Amino acid sequence: MNAGQTALLAQREFHPFEAGGETFVYLVPSAAVFHLDDPSRAVLQALDQGPTDEHGLVASLEGPFGASAVRSSIAELTRVQAIGPATAPKDVVPRVLPQAGFPLTTMVLNVTNKCNLACTYCYEYGEDKIVDTTCDTAPAYMSEETARQSVDFMFDQSGPLPMAHLTFFGGETLLNFKVLKKTLAYARERATALGKELDVSLTTNATLLREEVIEWLADNDVGVTISIDGPKETQDKFRVFKNGMGTYEYVLPKIKQLLERHRSRPIGARVTLTRQTLDATRIFHHLRNEVGFWEVGFAPVTTADGRGYAIEDTGFDQMLGQFEELAQEFLEYAVEDRHHGFSNVRDTLEEIHKGVSKAFPCGAGLGLMGVATDGDVALCHRFAGSDDHSVGSVQHGLDRQRQFEFLGKHHVANKTDCNSCWARPLCAGGCYHEAHVRYGDTGKANLHYCDWIRSWTDTCLKVYGEIAVRNPAFLKKFEA
Repeated sequence: MNAGQTALLAQREFHPFEAGGETFVYLVPSAAVFHLDDPSRAVLQALDQGPTDEHGLVASLEGPFGASAVRSSIAELTRVQAIGPATAPKDVVPRVLPQAGFPLTTMVLNVTNKCNLACTYCYEYGEDKIVDTTCDTAPAYMSEETARQSVDFMFDQSGPLPMAHLTFFGGETLLNFKVLKKTLAYARERATALGKELDVSLTTNATLLREEVIEWLADNDVGVTISIDGPKETQDKFRVFKNGMGTYEYVLPKIKQLLERHRSRPIGARVTLTRQTLDATRIFHHLRNEVGFWEVGFAPVTTADGRGYAIEDTGFDQMLGQFEELAQEFLEYAVEDRHHGFSNVRDTLEEIHKGVSKAFPCGAGLGLMGVATDGDVALCHRFAGSDDHSVGSVQHGLDRQRQFEFLGKHHVANKTDCNSCWARPLCAGGCYHEAHVRYGDTGKANLHYCDWIRSWTDTCLKVYGEIAVRNPAFLKKFEA
């Protein structure tokens, strides 16, 4: 470089988007959203043509904006790393692993590996099951003793955290209601003795809800998520009893009784979408507005490619279109400070607002673990009972070496396809269980979802930006 010559500037890694008549960029390394004023937008547009030094940028843009405003924009864009020296190496994902002894925030207790339904697409009992239940030596139902050991394990592993989160799961969770009651009572007792708070929730298919159960859920402030796929024609497509009979008409009055009685906490619905049941807008409006759930969340079916219910090809576009329609509804509600209930967009907006940048796609094997009926500790509830994915037991503690080997392998920095993706801070490669089912390796990125994830993340960024323009006070809801 000659004396007096300034360094060339170039764009760094960001994703631009328009919202509410304004221009924003999503800054990938920091996972921050940055609003562009006119001079800043002009600087980035000028750098679209290639690297330029500061003198050249000022000379070309000072006419409409003034030299001082252009220099100020260059300084600010450099500070937030939207631009930088053209010779600087490309930003890489730092491979930083958690320190030893990091606390457990959530424990999912699989109190039974049995279910009274025969859902065709079930990841636990269907074509893609990980654990062969015909050879599994684990008991069908978790014993009271193992449940108590699990509670002790949870509090011990929670370290200095003031709150522990306990989630009951299955199979069908309520098949082991007797142990649920005793375990919660013990957990409350231990929490009080330790000076900790305890948050408790469970997931159920609603078939075993009855007055005693509903009263217990309400009296004990237990958060409830109902697995339900929508109105009768979609619910009864796959969610059936073992004799093939549909479940909708059986569970609906039970759900309404629960919603009427249990008002201390919002009750949510969790929907599995399949190739045959992609009408998310109709499913949402039925469950939210007709049945009365506080929120409704959707998850595409987890399955190997080629299954009869797998979402493929144009199904992803159809699902995206449905999600975008619901996201626009959410936006209009947010502008009016009204609750909508589409949890998929709400959860993503919260992550965007908080600047979440994930090294791992979820808390599995990190702040979250699943416990099988025999006390084996797995990466999460979906792997409970799988020897290949065990990281210890509640009786003998964690295998820290195995845990750290898992985390080292699954860090987003090790996923080559993710390193150049602008959506990686919110995705980090996707669900381990999905990767295992699709590719036979939990460490693989879920490449079949990449385009969908990028499109959905772009939609959520635009919703976020428009809320920021039209009703910024709404975003404070995500700061609690």
